Amino acid sequence: MKRTILIITISFSAVILYSQYPLSFILEPEEDTIGQSIFDLQTNASMPKRMHVFDDGSIGATFTYGMNYGSYSDRGSGYNYFDGFEWLDWSTERIESERTGWPSYAPFGENGEIIVSHLSGAPMIGLLFNKREIKGTGEWDETLFQGPASNPGLLWPRMVTGGENNNSIYLIALTLPIANNGSIYQGLDGALLYSRSTDGGENWDIQNQILPGMDSTEYTGFKGDSYAFAYSKENIVAFVIGSNKHDLFLMKSTDYGQSFEKTIIWNHPYNLITPTFPIDTFYCVDGSLDVAIDVYGMAHIVFGITSSYYFNTTYGDWRIVRSTDGLGYWNENMDSFSSNINALNPSNHPESELIPDYNLIGWAQDLNGNDTIDIEDDSDLSYYYLGLSSMPQIHIDDQNRFFVVYSSITEGYTGGITNQTYRHLWCRTSPNGQWWGKFTDLTNAPEHLYDECIFPSIASYSDDNFYLVYHKDDQPGLQHQGGEPPGDNYINYMVVNKDEVWTSIDENNLSVNHFEVSQNYPNPFSKTTTLKVNLRKATNINLAIFNLVGQKVYESGMLQTKAGINNITISGTDLTSGIYFYTVKAGESSITKKMIVE
Repeated sequence: MKRTILIITISFSAVILYSQYPLSFILEPEEDTIGQSIFDLQTNASMPKRMHVFDDGSIGATFTYGMNYGSYSDRGSGYNYFDGFEWLDWSTERIESERTGWPSYAPFGENGEIIVSHLSGAPMIGLLFNKREIKGTGEWDETLFQGPASNPGLLWPRMVTGGENNNSIYLIALTLPIANNGSIYQGLDGALLYSRSTDGGENWDIQNQILPGMDSTEYTGFKGDSYAFAYSKENIVAFVIGSNKHDLFLMKSTDYGQSFEKTIIWNHPYNLITPTFPIDTFYCVDGSLDVAIDVYGMAHIVFGITSSYYFNTTYGDWRIVRSTDGLGYWNENMDSFSSNINALNPSNHPESELIPDYNLIGWAQDLNGNDTIDIEDDSDLSYYYLGLSSMPQIHIDDQNRFFVVYSSITEGYTGGITNQTYRHLWCRTSPNGQWWGKFTDLTNAPEHLYDECIFPSIASYSDDNFYLVYHKDDQPGLQHQGGEPPGDNYINYMVVNKDEVWTSIDENNLSVNHFEVSQNYPNPFSKTTTLKVNLRKATNINLAIFNLVGQKVYESGMLQTKAGINNITISGTDLTSGIYFYTVKAGESSITKKMIVE
């Protein structure tokens, strides 16, 4: 038997588990107001990426800006920049040359930035990219990006960058649906098109593509803003899609966005944009969702939950049940939710597939302890076409710790001109996506007691803190959708100390019966490959490698590790080409995965 060389390096990360019933906590994070707008609809459902923290400590952020009430002829991308010491003056005009909306922001090149937004004046003929080589200063270089020749108009874009110097651009956008003066494209009333450039947008090697599994053989169309990108990580590009009108599913690439694999997360009972028959009430994804990639390359998804029905086939009347409350969670190790109409029922229904503190991780808090949320009727609820707990964001740090922020109605805070219940931003954390800790109200400082806090967007970078921007309004609801009079709205920047929202328990209570092993990367490999082992507490582990016929070709012996993430590097120099299996054993538990040597 040839000898395989094994190198193990250990990086410590504290693994803290949740073991008690979650309680509500309040917090007063550091904040700054960085922009103003009367236009208040930052998204119809899922949030685009709206900020980036650069390596030098500077920050760029954007939002939909509009101060000319009525037609909002000045609408476009508001922008602000933090130079490491202070934020610039607030935007007083959009950055684009024409009326736009729904910007996504990302780092670009060695030291630049890029924004994409959709054109929203007549005619709506595509997207505008604005980029510059030096972030925070200089003129923006603007270019037009259009859909296919028969459907050039595109709406509600999402964008992330990656690759060397962030020169790879990954883009999804929706063709104009019929309801937005568009037309059917390849059988879809709203086709979600994918594009990629590997040279900073000079050329697009993939342009306006309907990905396999997203065509008219599967769907009748997609709903605007019902999709979200993960921040790209190394070779992984991923986005998630879901709403009350179609499945919730993950599209994930492990080859830098060249090809994608589809995974159904929730199987919609009907999958119809415009049904021809009435549909009974069913529980569903509300369209507001987010996805993040962990240190192992696994995708984790959070999504708002609502219930919906369709009752009038003549006028096309969909209805959202305003009082549905729940925030769902899923990762690639979990089973998919079925098409049962109660699969996503968050109200302890016997047919529900949601488990509190496992895949049901958020809901409005009973702050006065009377076992009910004190809302008199639906008129107390501001209307977003979303669930009562929604607009989620998920951040996973380099220690594989999970931080979820969402907006939820908050008991005891009712008022404003509309006399409705305000939403605050809430946070919940987990060490691994299987145990979830306390609920923390991030916006309970005295200045926010009667603020509507909505539309958070978390940056990809974190250190001792994580960073986000969100939309603050002094009235519940949206003026743009008829719920409130026009008024000043503000974009706030927030710094959240991780330790202050984390849930800890006595480490002596931990067991090693549950641990995680990543897929090795790269895979296939020829020289070396690395896998990660995440342990709940320090213990000895054993690594064994087997060939395709089950013969053991290597065994490490007992390896001393620490709690947290341990990196194991395997050399394939002395292994012949072929398929192998590696097994990591900790205590009485073991995990086996496949690897390929070229």
